[in-house]
Amino acid sequence: MAQTRVNPTRMELTRLKRSLATAVRGHKLLKDKRDEMMRQFIGLIRKNKELREDVERELQSALKGFVIARGTMPAETLEEAILYPARQITVEAGLQNVMSVEVPKLQLQELGEKSGALPYGFAFTSAELDGAIATMAEILPKMLQLAEIEKSCNRLADEIEKTRRRVNALEYVMIPQMEENIRYITMKLDENERGSLTRLMKVKSMIAQRQEAPV
Repeated sequence: MAQTRVNPTRMELTRLKRSLATAVRGHKLLKDKRDEMMRQFIGLIRKNKELREDVERELQSALKGFVIARGTMPAETLEEAILYPARQITVEAGLQNVMSVEVPKLQLQELGEKSGALPYGFAFTSAELDGAIATMAEILPKMLQLAEIEKSCNRLADEIEKTRRRVNALEYVMIPQMEENIRYITMKLDENERGSLTRLMKVKSMIAQRQEAPV
């Protein structure tokens, strides 16, 4: 690793030791944060996979019902049957905090009284259409939950990548550089101390020789 220019002084050595201690603590905290985010991310990925398979299976069933209804019912009757909604809903979008990462929180609310009645009569519609519409109504909350989980996974993945880069920067660049600088300053200070001690001993020896010399 390339040596950076530092002043080999005791003040600089003290500053570097404090910075190193802070970097080591920060490295540990970031690693713990990264590991916990990874644990939650894996849990969300598994939940996302199960929910997506469930939603896709039910969507396929609902679409199959619509196709059969379209083939067995007149187009005008089908369009009239699905023209008006049976109920109105709203979606409230908020945020929740997961390991200092803001992820979306979606909440479904139904306006008015909850009713399972369809917005059309059953005289001219097929059972496949009734089942398809009921299935679509049932999977709507799951689709919102799926969107919430997938967006949460994306944001967690971005934060995990940022945290991983910071951990690597501390572990492989900053901390080794600080340790190298500390070793360099320590060696310089020890060398200066040995040089000063050698000069002191030499001066002491010269003084002793002069004192022993005959006048």
